[in-house]
Amino acid sequence: MKRIGYRSRLFLILALFAFVPSIVLTLAWSGTTAWLLPKLSGTAAWDSVAASGAKALAVARRAPRSADDERAFAEHERQVATSVSYAHRFEFLTQRFVPVLLITGLVGLALLTLLASRAAGHLSRQLSRPLHELVGWTERIRRGEPLPAVAGARGAPEFGLLRDGMRQMATDVEAGRRAAIEAERLAAFRESARQVAHELKNPLTPIRFAVERLKRGVPPELADAVEVLSTESARLEAMARSFAQFGRLPEGPASDVDVADLMRAAARTSVPSHLSYTVEAEPGVPLLHVHHDALSRAVANVLLNAVEACGANGEIAAHVSARSSGAGSEIVIAIRDTGVGIAPERLDSIFEPYVTDKTGGTGLGLAIVKQTVLAHGGRVEAESTRGSGTEIRLIFPAGNTATEG
Repeated sequence: MKRIGYRSRLFLILALFAFVPSIVLTLAWSGTTAWLLPKLSGTAAWDSVAASGAKALAVARRAPRSADDERAFAEHERQVATSVSYAHRFEFLTQRFVPVLLITGLVGLALLTLLASRAAGHLSRQLSRPLHELVGWTERIRRGEPLPAVAGARGAPEFGLLRDGMRQMATDVEAGRRAAIEAERLAAFRESARQVAHELKNPLTPIRFAVERLKRGVPPELADAVEVLSTESARLEAMARSFAQFGRLPEGPASDVDVADLMRAAARTSVPSHLSYTVEAEPGVPLLHVHHDALSRAVANVLLNAVEACGANGEIAAHVSARSSGAGSEIVIAIRDTGVGIAPERLDSIFEPYVTDKTGGTGLGLAIVKQTVLAHGGRVEAESTRGSGTEIRLIFPAGNTATEG
């Protein structure tokens, strides 16, 4: 047997709440009126009074009486006859009025039933449609599907608030789902990077020692070959260091860091002399509670990318600022160059591991930057115009910062 739907059950409940009291009250009112009105007429009582009064007058008339007594008897007879006549008229009217009352009650009951059914139907629609819609939304959220756009508000205003809350919840759930997938993906990348770094370091150490020994006693005809071995082994060693850095999260205790000072130190060691650079910091930027070495490496990676983008000439500008956001205050490290820029189709993937267009590059520089920023609860952003340069922004929450003294 098919189960009655929620809307039908709700309609029946609301209808019963309206119908049952209406039927009981209508029947009680009609029955009481039909029983009470004949009682109110007093016809039987007045007939009894008239009969007993006539006997009393007959007895009284046998005795001697004056003219005033005769007039009093006549007036009494007239009043009794009038009252009996009124009683019979009232009884006549009640006998015909009771069916009218019953019919009126039934018509009123029918109208009340119609109005109650319309009201119950409207209320059931107002409650069941939004609830059915929200139940469907929960299924969509469970499957990870986008919520539909609502053309018009349905139901009470509270349902609108519930819809807004569910939309926000769906957005948060989807963001959490993406974050979990991204975390799993990065964990897999880190594990692969650790294994690659380990496998590279094991043979590289004896290779580097052997190359250094060959350099000390190499014949002239083998000098070029040994130099190639030295260069390539150094490149492999640098690659192993990159894999090792990406394969581990920042370790050790964090400390309060003056970001402007860190930027100036990184720029001095990363930007060559043929390029000009500036480091500006807004006044009042608080200290950032981070792992100093990890942030220093991340900033250096961004600066090295900017140097490569500028080539033989160009400018690099770093700007440190604090700003307000919906979640609180943020500290922003923005590094801009005037280099070749990045194609729009590649901009979204520059922070992905192993994505690079450099010959011999590992594609881990900006991936390490993103990993470091995420480990401190921040996020990265990038803007670029082909031929005009690129701006990389490292954004950190300022909630756990210390104020400069």
